[in-house]
Amino acid sequence: METAAHPGKYIDLSIVPDILRRRVAHRPNLLKVIDNIGWLFFDKVLRMGVGLLVGVWIARYLGPEQFGLLSFATAFVGLFGAVAGLGLQGIVVRDIVREPAGKGVTIGTAAALQFAGGLLAYGLILLVIFWLRPEDRLALVLVAILGSMMLFKVSDVATYWFESQVLSKYTVMVQNASFLAFAVVKIVLILLNAPLVLFAWAVMGEALVGAVLMLWVFRFYGFSLAELRASASRAKAMLTASWPLLLSGVAITVYMKVDQIMLGQMIGDTEVGLYSAATRVSEVWYFVPMAVMASVLPAILESRMADEAQYYRRLQTLFDVMVWLSVCVAVPMTFLSTPVVTLLFGSDYAAAGEVLSVHIWAAIFVFLGVASSNWYLAENRQMLSMQRAVLGMLVNVALNLLLIPSYGALGAAWATVLSYATAAFFADLLQGETRRIFAMKVASFNIVAVTTRMARSRW
Repeated sequence: METAAHPGKYIDLSIVPDILRRRVAHRPNLLKVIDNIGWLFFDKVLRMGVGLLVGVWIARYLGPEQFGLLSFATAFVGLFGAVAGLGLQGIVVRDIVREPAGKGVTIGTAAALQFAGGLLAYGLILLVIFWLRPEDRLALVLVAILGSMMLFKVSDVATYWFESQVLSKYTVMVQNASFLAFAVVKIVLILLNAPLVLFAWAVMGEALVGAVLMLWVFRFYGFSLAELRASASRAKAMLTASWPLLLSGVAITVYMKVDQIMLGQMIGDTEVGLYSAATRVSEVWYFVPMAVMASVLPAILESRMADEAQYYRRLQTLFDVMVWLSVCVAVPMTFLSTPVVTLLFGSDYAAAGEVLSVHIWAAIFVFLGVASSNWYLAENRQMLSMQRAVLGMLVNVALNLLLIPSYGALGAAWATVLSYATAAFFADLLQGETRRIFAMKVASFNIVAVTTRMARSRW
């Protein structure tokens, strides 16, 4: 297994420009983070390219109405993903970093909890969809198929282990193997003029194969399954720490997915198809903050225990990077939204261009929200994180109820941007404990100060 003592195993420094090589050559922790980010970016760029291509092809093949129904079913199932995860990801990674000797009990207990969470989530999915659309047989079938993916969530513990070791390349390899295989399957389905339900089976099959491969790689490269132990007392401690994150995850999922659900129920599946086309382009960029955070979280947690000044410097650097990465995405997409949507999805989806020009600005607050989650986790302030997420959820639902009847998908886009801004930015101003974080976020919008800090930064 790679170690920080051998930085050359992460990056071939011969291909790095001299000015950068001098800055990183003797900083193995930074090299490890950069290498991990590189793997995650490779993963997401591949998914962004191939996934967008295949997704666009499917959208063109199905048309706005059927694509809208598939998007509705996918979003509906996604509402319950947080329940299956039980808010454990950050807790498991944190506990492995803090107590490496107890990794077997930590991971074994998390696996047992996630299996139970998956069963609970699938049961809730079936109950709620039968209540919402009792007469829509196709919607019921699609949701039942896609909802079964909740049962595979137990494999996420392997991802947590590799994340705690900053070795995401193994996760990338597995997920891309499954992803590429089933991208081919979906293309074949299009060429064979397959019915809508087979595309749902393909999505479920990808999740199943990915879960099986992930557990195999976990055993082969990272961990002996014989070390796993489940502990009732450990489960209680983990759930005590994670329940605010669970509720926060539910709230976040609701205000990220509820727009499609409400559009489908209030307007119709065709409007969901238009909105989904816009968000597919907009949300493809959300891999950036997730990839960065997965790589820097262990370093931030370690600096919190060792050097508070360095800890806050790292957080400020993270906020700076997140803001300006998101701005660089949002500005060009605002002006190119309609041509991009029409080029990708065809003239049937032209109305989605205006939706994209609004929805893309949610990226700034998504990037900042992901970055600030490091602080909430490191400070063990999961309750504040939950309150922030619940506030965003309430604002989003209220705005959707107000705007969707008059403005349809465009109203849902405005509701998304304003609710993300409320949860990830303005909510930090409401409490004394988070006003320092709010000030740091505000400082990240000052490009002159950011440039100066970046020039002096030493991660």
